[in-house]
Amino acid sequence: MRTNATPAPSTDPLAALGALPGVPEAVASVRKAVDRAYGHRVMRRRAIEVTAEAALRGARGSAALSGADWALEEVRRRTDFGADAEARTVGAALRLSAEAGQLLSVWRQSPLRVLARLHLVAAGGAADGGVVGRPRLAGERTDEPLVRAPLPDAAEVNGRLEGLAGLIVAGGSAPALVNAAVVHGELMALRPFGSYNGLVARTAERIVLIGSGLDPKAICPAEVGHAELGRDAYATALEGYLSGTPDGLGAWIAHCGRAVELGVRESTAVCEALQRGAA
Repeated sequence: MRTNATPAPSTDPLAALGALPGVPEAVASVRKAVDRAYGHRVMRRRAIEVTAEAALRGARGSAALSGADWALEEVRRRTDFGADAEARTVGAALRLSAEAGQLLSVWRQSPLRVLARLHLVAAGGAADGGVVGRPRLAGERTDEPLVRAPLPDAAEVNGRLEGLAGLIVAGGSAPALVNAAVVHGELMALRPFGSYNGLVARTAERIVLIGSGLDPKAICPAEVGHAELGRDAYATALEGYLSGTPDGLGAWIAHCGRAVELGVRESTAVCEALQRGAA
C-alpha cells in the first residue's frame, strides 16, 4: 500500500489509518450494526442457515460487481456454471464463497498461499487465458474494468504482495474494518492474477472480517453492500485508495464500512424471514 498519510507512532503501520477522517465513525457504526445482527433471536437457533444464505448472497453480489448481475433466484437455481463468461463468473464467486471459511487458519500464517489458492479455486483449475494460482509474471496482463489506474508491473506486484503479507502475519492493533479494506484495496490496486482479481479481493476482505472476530459466523456479507452501492461508487472509492491521500484512504475505508452495514441489513432481513417462516 502506498500512502501519503502521516503515520502515528506504532508498530502497526495500519493503526494510523484508524484515525483518518470518517474512519472512527465507520468502525463504530459497523461494530454496532454487527452486534445487533448477532443479537437477533434467530441467531441463537438458526445461525447455520443465516451463514449459508449470507454466503450465497455475498457470492451473487461479488459476481454482479464483476459483470454477472444475476437475480438471486437464478444463482440459487442454476447448476451449470460453465456455459459462458457470466456463468463462469458466478460459478467462481460461489466456489470462493464456499472456500473462504476453510482457509482462515492458513491466512494468518501464509496469506500469499491463501491468495494463490483463491485464484486457483476461482479459475476452477483451468487456465482461462493465463496461468492460475500464482501472480502475474513480467509481460503477462490482466483486465479489471473497475480499476482505472495503470497496471503495476510484476516486480511491483511481488514486492507489494510481500509487504502486505508481512503486515498480515505480524498482526497489529488496527480495527478489523481497516485491515479488511486495506487488503481489499491493495489487491484491487495490484490486480496480481491473470483473471478474477475482483472476486479474489472481495473474498480476501471476507476472510479478514471473519478471522478478525468481527464476523466469526460469516453473516455480514460485504459483497452484498458493495454491489448495492454500485459499480460507479466502488470504482470511485477505489480511486481514493489508489490516491494514497488521507481523505482518499478514509473514504475507501468508510465505503467498505457502508458495504458491511448493508450486508448486515441483508442478513437481518434473512433472520426476519426465518422468524416469520418465510425462508
